[in-house]
Amino acid sequence: MKRVVVTGMGTLNPIGNSVAESWQNAVNGVSGVGPITLFDSSDLLVQIAAEVKNFNPIQYMEARDARRQDRFEQLASAAAQEALEQSGLKIQPENAARVAVIISSATGGLSTLEAGINDMTAEGPRRVSPFLIPMYMSNGAAGLVAIRHGAKGPAFSVASACASGADGIGQAWLLIRAGVVDSALTGASDASISKIGVSGFDRLGAMSRHNEDYSMTPAPFDKNRDGLVMGEGAGILILESLEHAEARGAEILAELVGYCSTSDAFHITAPAEDGAGGSAAIAGALRMAGIAADQVDYINAHGTATGLNDVSETRAIKAALGETAYDIPISSTKSMTGHMMGATGALEAIFCVKAIRDGIVPPTIHLQTPDPECDLDYIPNEARRRPVRVALSNAFGFGGHNAVLAFRAFSG
Repeated sequence: MKRVVVTGMGTLNPIGNSVAESWQNAVNGVSGVGPITLFDSSDLLVQIAAEVKNFNPIQYMEARDARRQDRFEQLASAAAQEALEQSGLKIQPENAARVAVIISSATGGLSTLEAGINDMTAEGPRRVSPFLIPMYMSNGAAGLVAIRHGAKGPAFSVASACASGADGIGQAWLLIRAGVVDSALTGASDASISKIGVSGFDRLGAMSRHNEDYSMTPAPFDKNRDGLVMGEGAGILILESLEHAEARGAEILAELVGYCSTSDAFHITAPAEDGAGGSAAIAGALRMAGIAADQVDYINAHGTATGLNDVSETRAIKAALGETAYDIPISSTKSMTGHMMGATGALEAIFCVKAIRDGIVPPTIHLQTPDPECDLDYIPNEARRRPVRVALSNAFGFGGHNAVLAFRAFSG
């Protein structure tokens, strides 16, 4: 099996429109939460979200193309551009069939679908845009990025709710590891901050309603947490086989050494209370990587700030890692970015690579009163400098999906 390395990364998210800006803000504990501006939320019980700031798609594509793409597709295209520029990977006719594009989305073009339904209701079916389907379909970002850059290998989207980004990266890892392709643009993009998206999640009882004073929400692992804050954005990584990256002289940022996906087989929205599915995914990723529990230096938790998830994830980490779990720094960067649905797992993979590169682990902000049932080292409020050789990224989703990625500092 081939070794798989990371050679490029790109992102737009609520705390930054590049990897460098996002990482600096994550380390500094900057929150991306604020009042919703993408639509009129005055009649909703939830009026806050974590939006991407100052995004102008015309900076990344022609105006005509931007009009024919949903926001999640635009964000994916912009993040892919940054990742390719960093990696230096050139997609040309002679290697195009060996380049995969696996860019996931949990919700696809939800805003486009909502707008189409509103147009049809108001003015009839002939008012529906002919671009609605390509703008709505969850594989749209993967298809458009492949078209734009001429990548002719496997191109698809993984749909596993909030585990979609991590699962997409894991599937790309498997393809490269098996020698099916040499490289992949992979990650996820979601832009679910719409009236139907916010309303739907709020009806599940999953969202924070701190509309007037949102300075301390979301609060993962805090006793007084009251739910997630919806975010949006994209995260894209360039993965390559080690031999391919070395042959072209690429800078290697880290090595992706393990991946595991499991199912709770328990409930469509609630995690298994004992964390068994998440625990199995953590243990499986470590087993694939050949890494022992005491070698893990950092975990980027799923950490949604919902009552059920944070306790279940804490139990999962303990079950997988035993007493060692108490010695491992863990943080939920969703405390800053909000919950970007499937895209969050991709961004959090990027943060794991940056933690390895820079020797610093980002904080869980808003953590003031720890939940006694969440009694691990959740890095409250301030980043911590420490060497990171191995980092895990947890991503769990509705449907009982669990995906864990294991990254390691690269050594030849």
